[in-house]
Amino acid sequence: MCGRYASSRRPEDLAGVFEIEKWEPEETLEPDYNVAPTKEVHAVLDRPLKDADSPRPVRQLRKLKWGLVPSWAKTPEGGARMINARAETVHEKPAYRRAFAARRCIIPADGYYEWVTGAQERELEVEGRKKRPRKQPYFVLPADGSVFAMAGLYEFWRDRTLPDEHPQAWWVTCSVITTEAERTPLAVAPAEGPRTLADIHPRMPLMLTPDRWDAWLDPSRTDPDHLRDLLAPPPPGLMRAYPVSTAVSNVRNNGPELLKELEAPEEGTLF
Repeated sequence: MCGRYASSRRPEDLAGVFEIEKWEPEETLEPDYNVAPTKEVHAVLDRPLKDADSPRPVRQLRKLKWGLVPSWAKTPEGGARMINARAETVHEKPAYRRAFAARRCIIPADGYYEWVTGAQERELEVEGRKKRPRKQPYFVLPADGSVFAMAGLYEFWRDRTLPDEHPQAWWVTCSVITTEAERTPLAVAPAEGPRTLADIHPRMPLMLTPDRWDAWLDPSRTDPDHLRDLLAPPPPGLMRAYPVSTAVSNVRNNGPELLKELEAPEEGTLF
């Protein structure tokens, strides 16, 4: 799954990476090293500009809320539970299928966090002697330091309790697509601990390699069968993972120190 990630790159840097044509300074977000559900996030999408003379899709960097609210939802309350969409079923689930066909985006990140329950803690949990095991967080990122381009969907939701001219009358929300975690060895594995992404968690965000960006963002591609070909996992051996401080487990903590690599898992959280 993807429940927390880091995003520290500036819009001007993302503009160069993704060949973005349009982004608004007022939509600029500060670097966030502990992005959690319901936060506003940057997303890359291809869409015609509002009130433009040409219907040509324009590549934009937009500010969206993480947690997709379907257009038909009566309230936005379920958005916090819809932060992830499974690649295997995204084309058929009512909440995602229309967005999958027409409103796809890329959510750029440095990498994502995932938590592993230590072996000793798991034994206690199995024995019923500890209900809340202490978990060791790992940071997962491209081994070459490139942008982690997560496949995403976005959707529009109209708040009918507000007038049309109200700035919050329309919500634009998004979800990260996940896939089965790789079982091949990590490109760079920690000295002790997990050797594959599947050792950390059975799911992972679907990372799109640059050769798929244009096709994924192209709104003229609407055939679900053809789009599903783009959901294939990336080539193995592109990722690394390392343990980080349990401070990231508290959403109130935020700063580059959360990405600092630990020499070994913290005491009490051994893999």
